[in-house]
Amino acid sequence: MLHIERAEGVYLYGPDNKSYIDFVSGFAVSNVGHRHPKVVQAIKDQVDRYMHLAVYGEYIQSPQVLYAAKITSVLPESINSVYFVNSGAEATEGALKLAKRYTGRKKILSCNKAYHGSTHGALSVMGNEYYKDAYQPLLPGVEFIEFNKEADLLKIDEETACVIMETIQGEAGVRVPDQVYMQALRKRCTETGTLLILDEIQTGFGRTGKLFAFEHFDIVPDILLLAKGIGGGMPIGAFCANRDVMSVLADNPILGHITTFGGHPVCCAAGLATLSAIIEEDMMAGIDEKEALLRSELIHPAIKEVRGKGLMLCIQLDSFAQVEEVSKLCIAQGVIVDWFLHCDTALRIAPPLIISHREIISACNIIKNALTEYEMRAK
Repeated sequence: MLHIERAEGVYLYGPDNKSYIDFVSGFAVSNVGHRHPKVVQAIKDQVDRYMHLAVYGEYIQSPQVLYAAKITSVLPESINSVYFVNSGAEATEGALKLAKRYTGRKKILSCNKAYHGSTHGALSVMGNEYYKDAYQPLLPGVEFIEFNKEADLLKIDEETACVIMETIQGEAGVRVPDQVYMQALRKRCTETGTLLILDEIQTGFGRTGKLFAFEHFDIVPDILLLAKGIGGGMPIGAFCANRDVMSVLADNPILGHITTFGGHPVCCAAGLATLSAIIEEDMMAGIDEKEALLRSELIHPAIKEVRGKGLMLCIQLDSFAQVEEVSKLCIAQGVIVDWFLHCDTALRIAPPLIISHREIISACNIIKNALTEYEMRAK
């Protein structure tokens, strides 16, 4: 197991000071790079003021207010309320509760090969039975549809509380849907009074070249899930919705959703610095070029396909054995890659947004060298 002693920018460093290009961003967390100076300073400044004070919502705490205001300022006008939690899984839990409470319905639709977290409710909407069987029974009323299959949208009806879907499927091996499909999904949800929950836990905050991946499809969700990259390395998540929708959590029962550490002031301060850095440093400006560079460099006889959008890509190989060995060879040569829960025949590529062209080329050369070494060993 790799021992890491420090991290900076796009690099992790071992005890011997060996450097590794983090080509997965701590699994789509370190969008602005490790220990971004503005994030580190915001954490230090907030620690000097206060850390935890009380259960979320008990007091007015400026880091929470300022960060929520910043997030809503970059979202469509209809999404004007933010509820901070501690993780993406908790954001999923809160959103599912909110949809059932607001609509008064019980049916939930999710997608096969979906991943929304590993807590009980989030596990219930995971589209892979292998990871669920040991924990049955899970939430009732959950049904599954095929991602990017328009005919399945007819399963959305007047009994459906919500459809929960990754805007771009991550753990399925980075599956990008068609625009026609996404617009048909939005239309069907609107027609049936169903809330559309889009999970942008991996795709949010610039990873696909826009702040939010739903912008690529010219649609707006009813509830938006955020986490991972929104804390600059600190643990934080959020579910966002229209204030009228979110208000149903305020009564009947009172305190319909509670969290002690959600919206932790230090995490919110780090998050505000993260979003500010992405915008002020124009980190999304070169994402399309970096994607194009990755695609042009990732050409090798062993590579079957490169899928994805922006800096959320997948290298399709032949087998898990190949993926596992190539990953080890890459790490030995100084590049960290990984695979996917529901697609173990592919390599995950999701570097920090700040990665340079030179670093991309260097990492791609190491991946290609690893593929060639694997092929030579296999002969």
